[in-house]
Amino acid sequence: MTGYSPSSVSVEQGGVLSVVNNDEMTHTVTSEAVGTLGDPLFYLVVPSHTTRTLTLPSTLGAGEYSFYCSLHPSMRGTLLVTGEPGAAPKPPRFEQALRVPPVLSGSNITIDIRKASVKVMPHGPWTRMWTYGGTYPGPTIKRPTGAATRVTFVNDLPTSAGGLTVHQHGGHHSSADDGQPSRYLIRAGARRTYTYPLVDAGRPERASFRFYHDHRMGVTARNNWRGLQGMFLVTDPREDRLRLPHGAYDVPLLVADRSLTTRNQLTDPFPGPDMRDWMTGPHAPPNDATVGTKILVNGQFAPYLRVKPGRYRLRILNASLSSAYDFALSDGRPFVQVGTGSGLLPHPVVRQDILLGPAQRADVVVDFRGRRDQNVILDTVPRSDGVAGTGTRSAAVMQFRVRGHAHQRSHVPDRLRPAPRLPVPGKVAMTWTFDLTDHGDHGSFWSINGKKFDPQRVDHRVTLGSIERWRLRNASDVTHYIHLHEEQWLTVSRDGRRPPPWERGLEDTWRLDPGEYVDVAARFTDYPGVFMLHCHMLDHEDHGMMAQFEVVTPTRAYRSD
Repeated sequence: MTGYSPSSVSVEQGGVLSVVNNDEMTHTVTSEAVGTLGDPLFYLVVPSHTTRTLTLPSTLGAGEYSFYCSLHPSMRGTLLVTGEPGAAPKPPRFEQALRVPPVLSGSNITIDIRKASVKVMPHGPWTRMWTYGGTYPGPTIKRPTGAATRVTFVNDLPTSAGGLTVHQHGGHHSSADDGQPSRYLIRAGARRTYTYPLVDAGRPERASFRFYHDHRMGVTARNNWRGLQGMFLVTDPREDRLRLPHGAYDVPLLVADRSLTTRNQLTDPFPGPDMRDWMTGPHAPPNDATVGTKILVNGQFAPYLRVKPGRYRLRILNASLSSAYDFALSDGRPFVQVGTGSGLLPHPVVRQDILLGPAQRADVVVDFRGRRDQNVILDTVPRSDGVAGTGTRSAAVMQFRVRGHAHQRSHVPDRLRPAPRLPVPGKVAMTWTFDLTDHGDHGSFWSINGKKFDPQRVDHRVTLGSIERWRLRNASDVTHYIHLHEEQWLTVSRDGRRPPPWERGLEDTWRLDPGEYVDVAARFTDYPGVFMLHCHMLDHEDHGMMAQFEVVTPTRAYRSD
């Protein structure tokens, strides 16, 4: 990946910085530090083969400021401002109490998809968004495992929004209920019912932390950016016996970034309907990374949550389109990770920070004992594992205000839930390679095995009831986050070695840094049909990095196209 040269520059206070882009790609110079409302202290877009100038704000005091490219976050540099010292950037004021989305728990649920105004910023106009049920995030669906659930979505958006489709991420259900990107669409004024049995091979599924979101081909990034996201919890009474924090001590957190205008309205960073715009325009691959300037939690900028000095279970979902976050707590206390989005781990894992990319989830316990009358910040910190992958920014995400007395007795047992036993084949049945493919004068596209997504093409067939081992390989020079639909998967190995402890449960989404590969395995149960795999950096998905596999009955001939 191209970088800044030099990576460290010096400019006088209030001076001008000239940026020459000799690359084939658009880049930005974006300050890592932000103001109290989440806006970068400086920001400049530099198209390919152009020179742009950045006049530094006179209020930017002398000091060292890290910056990065918001389109290619692994590009990082340092700006040294000389002159009179100034006040350090102030953190957010945390003026909004955290909003917990409403919970829907019935077996037959109806959710309307409509425009609504949502309170995102603490001051100023509310933000117009596309919503599930009038809120962002949409209502949290909470259902016991094994209990069949029917969710009807009614499309009340304008006709210009186009057809919609809803994918329950992490679910196991029929192909028709999987949120197909170009079939079974919900047209304007129409409705569609999705059936989720919450059963796998005749047994109740594991408790898990999922989410639902729009999955319409070509506009998935746009529709999610505008608000079509919500959480989905599958519960299991057997888990209650573990005495993990529950009730008010169990808090779901959907983290996503957005950029807003000065009137608190969403920006529109997406190219128009002309396909040439995203094939060869300034935001064509590999420039397609929609990154917001403000990090929201449950749809709010810089909220706070009042907590007791006890243990809390935080279910953290990164629902951003492209951004990854390396979460850490400001007082240095660790997380105890008890699960992923696909269920509990075999054993708890103590971690100082947790890196989550788009669509990844972490189920953690935080112990606030000994912090009464103190405030603890959930931060995202620069990624520090030394891997040449996509970096993470530094920002305060939300605040925990530790007050009062805890009245719940909970603990974290040494043993949680073992991973399912699966006779993993020694041979890899299918290798999926993720890369950027040059298409000559027609631009470039993100590809899987050298091909752009085609809804008419099936890329691999697997027999119902069989177990297969797949290899996910990143041949590009940027990080990807790969999601496999339909089954829950065991991580067999990462780069040929045993996966880290936090990847030894079930998973559906993996980080692949440049050059990495991961072997995964699953048994294909219950449902024949066509399902997806794709990069969950949604711009990459929209721009070609998606493929299809088909589960076929044993009576059909096995073949691969």
